[in-house]
Amino acid sequence: MVIKSKERTIKQWLLFLSCIFLINTSFAKGFELKFKDNQKFKIVQFTDTHIKANNPESKAAITMINKVLDEENPDLVIFTGDVVTGNPVIHGWEMVTEPIIERDIPFAVVLGNHDDENELSREEVANFVVKLHGNLFIPHTKGVDGFGNYVLPVKSSSGSANAALLYCMDSNAYSTIEGIKGYGWFQESQINWYRKESQKQKKENGRVLPALAFFHIPLVEYTEAYKNEKHPPIGVRLEKECSPEINSGMFTAMLESGDVMGTFVGHDHSNDYISYLHGIALAYGRFSGGKTTYGELSNGARVIELTENERGFKTWIRTNQGEVLLPVDFPSDFDN
Repeated sequence: MVIKSKERTIKQWLLFLSCIFLINTSFAKGFELKFKDNQKFKIVQFTDTHIKANNPESKAAITMINKVLDEENPDLVIFTGDVVTGNPVIHGWEMVTEPIIERDIPFAVVLGNHDDENELSREEVANFVVKLHGNLFIPHTKGVDGFGNYVLPVKSSSGSANAALLYCMDSNAYSTIEGIKGYGWFQESQINWYRKESQKQKKENGRVLPALAFFHIPLVEYTEAYKNEKHPPIGVRLEKECSPEINSGMFTAMLESGDVMGTFVGHDHSNDYISYLHGIALAYGRFSGGKTTYGELSNGARVIELTENERGFKTWIRTNQGEVLLPVDFPSDFDN
């Protein structure tokens, strides 16, 4: 009886610790995303930093991150994959997030196809990131493929209601079907999760909230959008889109749900354009890495600014030299 009592006590204690951990990770240790009093909310997107902790060529990425954060002072940072691509992985994550953590800025993460190619598996990377101060990352969603499918509500300036949504999703890594080469695609469970989450948010908020989506690998529709002569793209395309061979229907789900205004990806280091297809912006971030990987563009970040109660956004590229490039007001700059 004494042994059983001790076992019960231990199990209860472990359950208590698990609940505390989940509360901390879900609420990111007190961080709340909220429009400021001026009704603005600013996001900085870093993508493809390709940090290798023992490689001095990674220093250029960290220097740029510090510079952009000082110049833009964002409300949120989002990493869109291929963040740390060399051992030691944990030290790499500590390096790349240190500038954000020391400024007390909340941050979100989606994983890329290279993030689990070293000493840690995809799940192990996810389980480490979720422990970092200020993270909004949710690694596990029951019944949904991938690591890191979650939605971040942005509260109104008064804090009384949700005013915008940020979907963060795992676009996976490589094809899992024999005979089909190339990159991964959104699985059926992920698309179903997005549809259900979109409907849930609509019901809970009494309306369709303006939303953005962040993931690593560009959708198949990016190529079609770039070739849209009626609404020409804005920005640079120096390489072909490396999308998956399979179109599993995420873009269709977004069109039918009606909330997503724009998608923001990385993956292709030499592209930074924003394009337009069927009312949705399909955009790349700006390559944010150092010299540990390929890239023809000087490193930098994409900045996205939302305005409360508006279905649209402003976006621009901030470079490592402090330049502001390719300013876009969406959707008005594509209304022609």
